[in-house]
Parts: sequence; structure tokens; C-alpha cells
Amino acid sequence: MSEASLLEMRNITKRFPGVIALDNVSLKVKAGTVHALMGENGAGKSTLMKCLFGIYSLDKGKILLNGKEVAFDNSKQALESGVSMVHQELNQVRQQSVMDNLWLGRYPRKGVFIDHKKMYQDTLEIFKSLDINIDPRSKVGTLSVSEMQMVEIAKAVSYHSKLIVMDEPTSSLTENEVNHLFKIIRKLQSENVAIIYISHKMEEILKISDEVTIMRDGQYIATKSAKELTTDEIIKLMVGRDLSQRFPQKINEPGDVILKVSNFTAETQPSFIDVNFELKKGEILGIAGLVGSKRTEVVEAIFGIRALQSGTIELNGKSVKNQSPQHSIKNGFALVTEERRSTGIFPGLSISFNSIISNLKQYKTNAVFLSDRKVAEDTKWVIDSMKVKTPSQKTPIGSLSGGNQQKVIIGRWLLTKPEVLLLDEPTRGIDVGAKFEIYQLINQLASEGKGIIMISSEMPELLGVTDRILVMSNGRVAGIVDTKTTSQEEIMRLAAMY
Repeated sequence: MSEASLLEMRNITKRFPGVIALDNVSLKVKAGTVHALMGENGAGKSTLMKCLFGIYSLDKGKILLNGKEVAFDNSKQALESGVSMVHQELNQVRQQSVMDNLWLGRYPRKGVFIDHKKMYQDTLEIFKSLDINIDPRSKVGTLSVSEMQMVEIAKAVSYHSKLIVMDEPTSSLTENEVNHLFKIIRKLQSENVAIIYISHKMEEILKISDEVTIMRDGQYIATKSAKELTTDEIIKLMVGRDLSQRFPQKINEPGDVILKVSNFTAETQPSFIDVNFELKKGEILGIAGLVGSKRTEVVEAIFGIRALQSGTIELNGKSVKNQSPQHSIKNGFALVTEERRSTGIFPGLSISFNSIISNLKQYKTNAVFLSDRKVAEDTKWVIDSMKVKTPSQKTPIGSLSGGNQQKVIIGRWLLTKPEVLLLDEPTRGIDVGAKFEIYQLINQLASEGKGIIMISSEMPELLGVTDRILVMSNGRVAGIVDTKTTSQEEIMRLAAMY
């Protein structure tokens, strides 16, 4: 194993509007080593790699490859310089063949024509070297997720890369597939290729890595030899901040069971399997988990967005079937989605329209027209009760701050009079002041007897707002803990269980 420094990232800073995503972060990777990059969701791991790969430009800092300063403007330049990345989200052309995907944009040619024979032979050669048993002529859409992952790794190798970034490469793999991936990694190491390995799975990290760098809240925390680390030490470095953030005093008192979810298994796998839990009236149940834990998928299945292979829902002791969002709304459920801008709002339309869109039938005076008076009354209720800062009801929602947009969305769903409110990352992208107001609102709604399920990637938020926390790990319920008696370490340990 070479001790040569292949990559140095020095003092990398990256800002987005209102957020410092990376704050003076440095990373040093030696040739022929596996360097793990760890941290909670939102720690800045993927952002740092996107800066390396030319997807994001740097605000400050420099990148050295083999001792020479580089600044990639795009991923093409990075690939041509021997830096490749296997993304967690696989962006493949599913209608095309495996070998088309492998050589897209750089087909071998015979004159002006594509040399399909050479492309086939070159693909076979790479697959043979990596012990991958996939027909190069197969359509990508017919492959399993793990096979798609192997194709992406083969593609990275086809660039003769000296540095390969793997972002959560095992999130959808079985144990045997993980072992196969590790064999490939060991082979690449023997050829002096460096691997940056992003994962939340502690045992994997300690098994495959030479060095581990920990990030937290966009900052560099430490780099240590994997041999020196234990799971507990990694967890402490990952979550080692105090809970000094302020949260409103809890005023809700959980009562009888309002919702029972039994034997929830997704129709399409890999996803969630055999999920069981209860929610009490007036309770705030948090859902914790790391990347790939399938938290959102479970909540979407409750709301009728995702199909189930098996599972039942009981609301107030009666069986309900949420086969679509329309059924769910009618049955007393509401969902505030994670991606506010893409799935939550109509940015160019007014606050008024965004307030009533989930409940249009209530405002119809006949088949065509809506009651302007009732629309204005309910929009006023949303603005007043949610404390939305806006010049008027006619203001386009897209011109409001993230916090005010979120308040409108929550108000919209409250107009449907739900009994169970599902919140997916309700404070993502919101400033601290607005977060506090959202927390107050959640607390108030629970005190009025609504059952609330809240997904969050922020550990302090879960510990500051919820009554109990359900921890997901790789599609399974790893445990349900009492917020008053649990710790960040216990939650992280459960999150990495499977």
C-alpha cells in the first residue's frame, strides 16, 4: 500500500443562500487506500465530494491531485483526470443496454460508425476483471439495484480512475453482494486506486477502511486510522454536540392509541419490511434513521402514495384503506412532504391558492365557481393562525421565506381537519427563528389531540420535540425509544443496526 498523497482538499468552504454547507474542511487521501467519510445526514459529506467532482464550485480552498492544483468545472473534466464517482442515486438510461450506459458519450468507433463488437469485448473484459456476471447487451431496466450498482462501478473503472468516490454503495445490497463489492475494492486497492467510501454502516467502515474522516455540521472533526476506532468512538465523534438549541416547553399529553400500523411491507423491494408501530392521540412520534433507512417510504405508504405487499392501518380502532392520497385525506390523514419546492407548493401562485388546494370541494358554490368569501376567510385563518409573514393573500408563495412557505403548507393541511399529521423533514432549509415557531405549532397541534408523526434527520430536533422515537435501519424498525430516557448514541447505534 502506497503512502503517497493522491488527493488533498485544503480549507474547502461552500456557501448556499443562508447556509454554510462546508466550513474550512480539509481531507487527505493516500493512493491505494480506502478512506471512509462519515457523519450524520447533513454533515456535508456529499457536498464535499460534489466540490471535488466539479458539480459545485468552491467559495474558498484548493484541491490538489498528485500534488498539482486542479479546479474541475464539470464532472467530465474530473473523469478525464482520473476521478470518478458512484452516486447513491443511480442515474442510468434504463431503456439502453448495459454497454451503452458504460460507454455513453465515448463510444469506440470504426470510422464514423460505433464499433459495437469492440464495445461488447471491452465491457466483457472489464466485467471479467471485476468478477461481474452481467450480459453487456441486457437492458439496464431489467437489472437488480445491486447489478446496476456494479455497472456503475465498472464504468468508473473504465475511465482508468485513480480515485473512485462511492456514496452509500451498500445501501441496497445483500450481505453476499457487499462481500462481492469488498472483493472489487480490494482488487482496486492492489492496483493503487484510492477509494473514498461514504457510509453510515459502522461495521462495514471498520472492516473495509484504512482511515476514517468524520464530519459534523459542515466542519472537519477528525481523521483516524480505522484500526484505532470503535463503533462507540465513531458515534461520539459524529454526534458530539450539545443540545443547547432551544425548544418550546412541551404542553401535549399523549392519550389512547389513535393509529396502529401493522405488518407494513412495500410492494417493490428493496424497501421497508414488516413495519409495526402505534401512535397515540396527542403524541409526537419521531422517525429517525440514516440514508437508505426508508423512513419517507413508510410515511408515503401510510398516505397511499406507495403500494404495499402487505399491511393494515387502524384509525381509532377501525380499519382504513388509504389506497391513494384522496382516500387518505378523506380518512383523516395529511402529509407535509420533504421536498417543499418540488412537491409541496405551486411557487408562482398565490398564498390563497396554495392554502386551499388540498380541500377544493369545500369551496365550490357549483360545478365551476369557488366561493371567494370562504376562500378569503380560510386563507386569513391560515395566515393568522400560522403567523405567516406576507403582504397579502395574493402574494405568490414562492416569494416567501422557507419558513413562511412551510407554515402555509401546514395550514393548508389543517384545513382538511386531519386526525393524523405526517411531517417529513418539516424544518429543512428553515432558519432558527422559523424553526422555533414550527416547533411551537407542532406542540400546539399535539396538545389539541392530533397524532403527529415527524421524520427528521436532525438529532437535537427529535430529542427536543418528540415523545417517542421510532428508529429505522435499512427498511426495518430497529427500535422505538422514549425520548426522555434515550440518547443520541443509542439512536445512532439503532440506526446502524442492519
